[in-house]
Amino acid sequence: MKYLHVPVLLEETVGHLVHDPEGTYVDGTAGTGGHSAAILEKLTGRGRLISLDRDPEAVSLSRRRLTGHGNRAVVIRANFADMDRVLEGLNIPAVEGVLLDLGMSSHQLEKSGRGFSFKRGETLDMRMNPDNHLVASHLVNNAPPGDLEKILQDYGEERNARTIVRAIVRERAKGPIETSSRLAEVISAVSPGSRRHRGIHPATRTFQALRIAVNRELKHLDSFLHKTPDLMTPGGRLVVISYHSLEDRRVKHRMAQ
Repeated sequence: MKYLHVPVLLEETVGHLVHDPEGTYVDGTAGTGGHSAAILEKLTGRGRLISLDRDPEAVSLSRRRLTGHGNRAVVIRANFADMDRVLEGLNIPAVEGVLLDLGMSSHQLEKSGRGFSFKRGETLDMRMNPDNHLVASHLVNNAPPGDLEKILQDYGEERNARTIVRAIVRERAKGPIETSSRLAEVISAVSPGSRRHRGIHPATRTFQALRIAVNRELKHLDSFLHKTPDLMTPGGRLVVISYHSLEDRRVKHRMAQ
């Protein structure tokens, strides 16, 4: 089995997180199990890891990857925002450390077929949990222009939101925008060329915004950050890897509190 996704900041993350090798830790975003595997290598004796992910494909991949660690590792399909319920179900009152990697995995971008990437002609789905009802194509093709513009502004910090939404509305009037590549084409046609010169695809922020809206990512992060201090032992450590200012500000503010 090949694992295409190489976790970022692997040594730094595990080095800061695992301060007690016999403690219990949570990887709240298991993905394909890269960080989880590295954490387990640092644990000894009674050390234990609970890995969570809401994506059933990620859960399957992580279970296969961590199978050699026996009962020291458990992989559970759950949202990290529900970590309190998971720990209660396992009769674990508190843990020594928690990790979140809020980025997309290579598997999700390249192998899931759910339209996360603007480089592929995939169905505009963008659900991390396929049991959720809302899909990205519904927003793109049905959301009122004002609501869609607000999504792009609030979740993508997209300065060109109004122009992009006008283009989407024009195109969807001709027929539904059903694939990620088609949406990227619509956005590119009305976007300034300066982003291309900086190496940023014009659809990047729109795709981020739609993914956040579909998966309610910021709401789940806020819930997690509110609950987590009460679920950690004295001296416990929280490590969060974030990739844009919407996540970063929330994490820094909560850690300062």
